[in-house]
Amino acid sequence: MRTKICGITSYTDAMVAISAGADALGFVFYEKSPRYVTTKQAKEIISELPPFVEKVALFVNVTPQEVDTTCQEVGATLAQLHFEVDKEYCTQLSTPHVKVIRAKSKEDILNYEDEYRLVDAYCEAYGGAGKRINIEWFEGVDCSKIILAGGLDGSNVASLKKYGFYGVDVSSGVEASKGVKDAQKVKDFIANAQ
Repeated sequence: MRTKICGITSYTDAMVAISAGADALGFVFYEKSPRYVTTKQAKEIISELPPFVEKVALFVNVTPQEVDTTCQEVGATLAQLHFEVDKEYCTQLSTPHVKVIRAKSKEDILNYEDEYRLVDAYCEAYGGAGKRINIEWFEGVDCSKIILAGGLDGSNVASLKKYGFYGVDVSSGVEASKGVKDAQKVKDFIANAQ
């Protein structure tokens, strides 16, 4: 499974994740998040990173223009849309993007089934709540285009391999404190996911 370490707020944490083998890093551009980074902070971190690492910018309730402008400015390679978007919204984007499904029921995980998508447990707040989704919902479902998030950590990620998820996304499950990664937790998570 491919791995994304989300909620990166420092160059040190970014390099810990890359050194441990992360495929992608997530930068949160949602001001209410404890993992929020400004465009200036994200640009400074991303400009120092080695090549071949996906740099994902997470957004909540912004216009397509804001997504494109921010991604271009900071050097993000992919946008993660953590809110409801329609076809018209997506056609206005020039940045490659992945939609997020905040699943309340098993039926929700089948939304956008022809696309790569991130599936997270529904909660009132947007992301980073560490709430685990009902894993039984994925029994018998083609998970090859699903990136699973929510309530994951080094102790439970290996148990997901049998479902064939495209990838896994973690934030709070590898932290020492909100917005600060724990190097050993990051290493354990990635090693167990692979």
